[in-house]
Parts: sequence; C-alpha cells; structure tokens
Amino acid sequence: MQIGISLGFGNLHENLSDADMFRAEADLAVRAEELDFDAVWSVEHHFDSYSMCPDNTQFLSWVAARTERVRLGTGAVILPWHDPLRVAEKMIVLDILSNGRAMFGMGRGLARTEYEAFRVDMGESRGRFDEAAGMIVTALESGVVSGDGPFYPQPEVELRPRPEASFADRLYCVAGSPDSMASAVAVRARLLAFQTRPVEDSMANFTAYREQYSAAHGVDAPPIAINLNLYCHEDGDLARQRAKEYITRFFYSNVKHYDMAGDHFNNVSGYQRHAEQAKQLREFGLDNAAARYAAAALVGTPDEVLEKLHHIHEVMGSFELQLAPSYGAMPLDQARASLELFAREVLPVAKKLD
Repeated sequence: MQIGISLGFGNLHENLSDADMFRAEADLAVRAEELDFDAVWSVEHHFDSYSMCPDNTQFLSWVAARTERVRLGTGAVILPWHDPLRVAEKMIVLDILSNGRAMFGMGRGLARTEYEAFRVDMGESRGRFDEAAGMIVTALESGVVSGDGPFYPQPEVELRPRPEASFADRLYCVAGSPDSMASAVAVRARLLAFQTRPVEDSMANFTAYREQYSAAHGVDAPPIAINLNLYCHEDGDLARQRAKEYITRFFYSNVKHYDMAGDHFNNVSGYQRHAEQAKQLREFGLDNAAARYAAAALVGTPDEVLEKLHHIHEVMGSFELQLAPSYGAMPLDQARASLELFAREVLPVAKKLD
C-alpha cells in the first residue's frame, strides 16, 4: 500500500510567521523520504491562515531537488484558477526534474473567497474543470495541447520539453459529489478523498465511483486515496487529548474558510450537493460535526493506529493513504515526533496491508 504525507501549510499558530511555518512544513517533506514514506502531497490554497500554498508544483520542484525516491503529488491543482497549457507545462517540468516521480492531482475548488480573488465565476467551475482536465490529461500523454471549448480556446501547440513518460497511472481527482466523480472517471483518474467523517459513512460514494469506473472502462477502479489527520503518541490518552484540540481548531478554520454552513451554495451552479451539506451541517451542529471529523482521524498509540488502519482496510479493501501530520496550530515538535513514531512502529506493517 502506498502511504504518503500531505502538507496543508496552515498557520493557525499565535506566534509563528508564515515564512517559518512554510519552512517547517518543507522540512517535513524532506524528512518523509528519510522515514521511508512513499509520497509527499501538497495542497493548493490562497489568501488565508487556514492553508497557504499558492503553487504546489513550484514547492514540489524544491522537494524533488532534495530527495531521490519519494513520489511528488499535487493534492490538488485547482484547475478553474489556471490556464491548462501552463499546468501541463509545469507538470512535465516537475516530472522531468524528479525523474518520473510526479503525480497529478486535480480539483475544482470550493472557497468563495478564493474564486472572488481570482476573478473567476464560481458558477463556471464545473465547466471549467471538465474542459481543462481533458486538455491537460491529453497534453501530458501527447505533448500537444489544444482546445475548442468556451473557457479555454487553445490553438494546437506542441509543448517543449515534451513529456518523458505517461501519466496514465498517476492521475488523481479530488471528488465527493456525483458530478465530480463522473469527471474523475472521464479522465481515468484515481479518486482522492479528504475524509471529514469515518470511512463507513463514505462507502456509498466510494462504491459509486468504483461502479462508474468499471462501467466506463471495463476494468476495476484503481485504489481510492484517502487523506486522514494523524496524531501518534506512546500515550494514547494524551494523543486523543491533544488531537481533539488541534483537529477541532482545524475543523473550525475549515468551516470558516469555505463558509461551509452558509447558504451561498444555493445560488451557485454546480454546488447543489454542498448546499445540501451546508443545510445538514446547520441542523447537525458544528460541535457534532467537529466530533465526527475527529473520529475519522488516525489517533492513538502505534498499536491503536494500526488497528484502525486494519479496520479501514476491512471496510474499503485496497486503498492509498495520505497522512496530514501538521494541522490546527499543532506545535511543530509534536508534528515531527508523531510522524517519526508512525514511521518506526506503524509504517512497515501498514505497507503490507495489501
């Protein structure tokens, strides 16, 4: 099983500069290879303490220069905010410089504040994503980009440098709604899920993706990648106490950044599912939702974390794992110690789950 770390670049700390936070997260990326993790993933987010990595391909190029083996994933490039031609060029350069270690993850974005700052109509996000995804995936295979759609009309042009290797088994798509899953299936991308609830509660979505993929392509869907918060400590009670604090703080910053409980999704085309979820969140209550989010995390002693991974494997079957080691103003020394303990005691066994 492929197990990597996912960096969110959030700065909810009271006395830590953005620059120092960014350097500390970058250090975890380099440390991941030393600890024998398989991959480093980086989000794309802008303008907010919740998360800030304006160019994950640039960051991963920095990681590529300091590592030799670990794979490098965008989790994800938010396509409606970018020119497809430039995204394809950046991914080709990253793949060449890393000797074939790049993995291309795509998303369409959810935060109104980010869309407004980029001067992109959020109601166009589904059309923009689908149009750009097809163009980029084709370009990464052929080295030629073109498009005749309404958002990105692109005369045919050959990219240089040309792609060196196929991305066919290195495509990922962040998806939770039925239309997003259909978009992932259309480009033969692996599903990437940021878990805000236990996996049991997501199995309907996962099954729908697998069924759609099999029906469209005549083969079984590839393993789904899930992203989970991690806090591993020799003292299980202490781990749960600390993790609850950090996860809760991170959850509320997530709700604020996306305005998850707001009613604005009702008026945005393509976000009907999120409008329903916002209504459910208001009815369910933020504190209850925060507790459910915390229940999805990998928290406890190494044995407890491993037991939960076995449970997830029983529920899901084969899957890929992304661990978020730093979130919610967790002290940096705790994030590093938690990751190192997981690497020593859990990682060697967890890799053999499949």
